Amino acid sequence: MQRREYLIATGSVAAGASLAGCIGSATGTLATQVTDQPGDISDFESCVVTITELRIKPASDDGDDADGNETDGNGTDADDESAEETYEVDDAEADLVELQDGNTQLVDEQELDAGDYEYLKIQVSNVDATLNDGSDADVSTPGDAPLKFNQSFEIREDTRTVFTADFTPVKQGQSGGYVLQPVADGTEVSYE
Repeated sequence: MQRREYLIATGSVAAGASLAGCIGSATGTLATQVTDQPGDISDFESCVVTITELRIKPASDDGDDADGNETDGNGTDADDESAEETYEVDDAEADLVELQDGNTQLVDEQELDAGDYEYLKIQVSNVDATLNDGSDADVSTPGDAPLKFNQSFEIREDTRTVFTADFTPVKQGQSGGYVLQPVADGTEVSYE
C-alpha cells in the first residue's frame, strides 16, 4: 500500500471512530417533579412557586487534596458549582397546597448523558402565596439560592429517571415570613 492510500485509509477509520463516539453516546431522560410534605402548608390557601431552572452535578472521581479537602479528581473543590449543568425551565408553576398526600406535578423533562449525578437544585424565581385569612404571605428560599436536594441519582440508557423533589414552606419565628426548605426523607428517585 502506498503512503498516500495508507494515510487516507487511517484518516477515514479515525474520523469514523470519532463520529461513532459522538453519535453513540448513551442517554436517558430525567423527569423532575415536585411534591409537598406537610410542614406549615396548612397555613396557606395557595402557595404557587415558579420554577425557572434546574441544576445538576455529574458525579466525579472524588479524592482528597494535600489539605484534606474533597476534590473532584481534577484537583478542584468537589462543591465547585462550575461543574454543574444548568437547564432552563419554561416558568413551570406548581401550587404546593395541591401537592400533598402523595400528589406530584411534573415540572421538566431533559435528555441527559447516561451516568451518575450527585444532586439536583431547583431555582424558584417567584412565590405567590396567600394565607388562609386571605392575606399575602412572604415566602422565600434560604439566601434566595436554589433549593438543593442532596439525593444522588443515575441516568440509565433509554430509561426515564423520575426525581421527585419534596419541599415545603416553614414559618420563621415571629417575623411572619416563611422559607421553602427541602424535605430529604420525602425526596425520591425511581426508574421507569
